[in-house]
Amino acid sequence: MPAKRVLISIDDRLLERIDAACERLGMSRSAYLAQSASRDLEGGTGPGASPAVRSALATLDRILGERR
Repeated sequence: MPAKRVLISIDDRLLERIDAACERLGMSRSAYLAQSASRDLEGGTGPGASPAVRSALATLDRILGERR
């Protein structure tokens, strides 16, 4: 699906922080905002948000449970 252009308003300080993150990550502003919105809309946040992290945490729980 082709990308659509949108016009949004963002506080100056927030835009500075976004631009700093884009530079640090080597991403365009559009890509960063799209990725951030997508991640937010996908659901959970925090250490258990991704399947890979949940799997790693489950493995740690199993290992630590075996030691008790």
